Amino acid sequence: MPKAPYDQNPGDAPSMLSPAIGQSVTYRDAVKRGLDVVLSLLMLPMLAPVILCLYVAARMDGGPGFFGHARVGRNGELFKCWKIRTMVPDAKERLEELLATDPEARAEWERDQKLRCDPRVTPMGDFLRRSSLDELPQIWNVLRGEMSLIGPRPITEPELERYRSRKWVYLALRPGVTGLWQVSGRNEVSYDERVDLDSEYFHTLSLRSDLSILSRTVGAVLFRSGY
Repeated sequence: MPKAPYDQNPGDAPSMLSPAIGQSVTYRDAVKRGLDVVLSLLMLPMLAPVILCLYVAARMDGGPGFFGHARVGRNGELFKCWKIRTMVPDAKERLEELLATDPEARAEWERDQKLRCDPRVTPMGDFLRRSSLDELPQIWNVLRGEMSLIGPRPITEPELERYRSRKWVYLALRPGVTGLWQVSGRNEVSYDERVDLDSEYFHTLSLRSDLSILSRTVGAVLFRSGY
């Protein structure tokens, strides 16, 4: 797939290749990828039956079981990010109609790129989102090297503009299945705060920080604190 455009401000794209102070470049560029592969392969036998069951359940309303959408990856490479489908088949049309007729919903969408009361989400999809089980198919993206188990949440090309001068922070990392934003009360975090958390993750990246996020993710899944 093609690349997303870099920030047009001079020096931003080259900064993407420069390590942050205090960051373990060896861990980010070598060890982290190795751990992603090993842990994903270890989890795959356990996750595959769960993914299959969720796929079959999602198919029961006549729509596809999986949903793939273009996301921006490391160095601006675009890739198809996979999830269990959680929305109705005509989700795009429903969103367009809602935003055209509901000013409050439009303002919320423009601010957060998501809706608390989203009419597109199916009842099963609501459960999957709150438990984060809809993101299990992203283990395929991890094995392909498009994502990491832990990193910034994968974003679309238009969202990249929300990072402004810190685009390079996002582009320097593989997006993650989970990450600092996901375990930091994501229901209440604004988009600007999310960018701050991605920047904090980049500057404090280490094996210890990744293990901490991984352990906190287990709690977030158990208490179904996402949306």
